[in-house]
Amino acid sequence: MATASAALLVLAVSAPAALAAGDHPSGFWYGTDSSTVKVSGSAPYQEPVIGGSYGGYIGMVGNWANLTGCHKIVVWSSTNAKQANTDYLTYHRGVGVGGYYFMGGPGVDPHYNGTASEAKSWGEKQAAQTLHDLSLHHITYPVAFMDIEIPGDSPSYTPAPDNGWNTVYTSPCSGRVRSHGVAYAVDRAEVNGYADYLTGHSHDKAGVYSAPDIWRSIFGTGTDSLIPNTYEWTYESFTRSLAHRPNGWCLSGTSTCAHFFGGQTSGSKYALMWQWSGGGGSRNGYGDFDQIDGLR
Repeated sequence: MATASAALLVLAVSAPAALAAGDHPSGFWYGTDSSTVKVSGSAPYQEPVIGGSYGGYIGMVGNWANLTGCHKIVVWSSTNAKQANTDYLTYHRGVGVGGYYFMGGPGVDPHYNGTASEAKSWGEKQAAQTLHDLSLHHITYPVAFMDIEIPGDSPSYTPAPDNGWNTVYTSPCSGRVRSHGVAYAVDRAEVNGYADYLTGHSHDKAGVYSAPDIWRSIFGTGTDSLIPNTYEWTYESFTRSLAHRPNGWCLSGTSTCAHFFGGQTSGSKYALMWQWSGGGGSRNGYGDFDQIDGLR
């Protein structure tokens, strides 16, 4: 098995001792991410719809498209962040608040030249921006996630349907294709550059938000795809239904379970989170729901 970049060889995440009421097994917490999900009542707060302790909020702190002047949205809920931090800091429940950065691949790098060294520099630049953006919020969770996905036609988020991971554009904001195809090694060099910079300039640990099919489409299935010691947050499998609560890495009474990527499984100590409803194009009428392993 290939070894990931040195910065990706990170330590386990510490967790609060309290158990999330309603979530199972011990150490797992319900949470939400991105857009505001209505959390009713007073503190300590409860997870919307399904009940149990509200155990965490993960929000978008930055977007590559703003770094390059394309002026796109950043999806952060100050309301949910405040509620999650109240539960964590006052009632010692959950993991508090974390952040992710909506990554642009090598194909939207303003200085793209097809080399791994330039891709590494582009990753470093996005990591530096991430650290700045994280500093603007009260972040308690020690993992900063790279959001690596193929969003499709999402003009409010990005001018590039694949965020530049598999396609090179004439300029970052143009949406016009210059060429198709980005080498797996070049994509991976960007990820390594980001992780090296992030962990070398902060106490944060590097994580990735993605899904198995998306990961394969960007990094293939060879050496460049393997991240055996990297924290992960997956959004597959997913469902529109909120009728069944998560129990560990599966929804109770169903065959819907979390699937991780880059050579990892749910048994890995680096498998941290599962966005089980609301992501991947699913819509449940409320927002994004997550299962968080607070013991890893």
